[in-house]
Amino acid sequence: MGLQITESQTHTHKIFLICNYILLGAASSCIFLTLSLRLFPSIIGFLFILLHILTIGGAVSGCAASSAGSHKWYAFHMVSTVLTAIFQGSVAVLIFTTTDNFLSAMKSYVRFEDAAVILKLAGGLCVVMFFLEWVVMSLAFMLRYHAFVDGTGRGGNGNGNGKEEDLKNWPWPFQV
Repeated sequence: MGLQITESQTHTHKIFLICNYILLGAASSCIFLTLSLRLFPSIIGFLFILLHILTIGGAVSGCAASSAGSHKWYAFHMVSTVLTAIFQGSVAVLIFTTTDNFLSAMKSYVRFEDAAVILKLAGGLCVVMFFLEWVVMSLAFMLRYHAFVDGTGRGGNGNGNGKEEDLKNWPWPFQV
């Protein structure tokens, strides 16, 4: 039975890493699509690129959290993934419903018809990233849960008493 959980965890970990790598590729592609609309982005374009940089940071922290097992990387990964998922979904809706307004805010140099196609490609990637981020969050939660159940989470001493060791590192008023 323990061997099946290990194989399941390995399979889940591989899927988690592949999803993070796809997120990295999609976010960097969106950055290049945005830059193709205007070489020096406007404020809206800069915020759009910043969203994808945050997505890349979340994917990198997810890979680091899964390999290092650090609580800080895991927390950063979950927070950044939740925020970027919300914003990716919102941006995708804005792109597909108000393409004209979005392009005028970006002040693109490209012909309108071509710019609309490029922007909708970026919107499609935003939809893909939205769904992938929810998959990544679910997989990260499953991996963390299995680590906690196995006793390798929260201190990692293997016998489930990791909470007591964690409390020793806290300031004295919080050591209960």
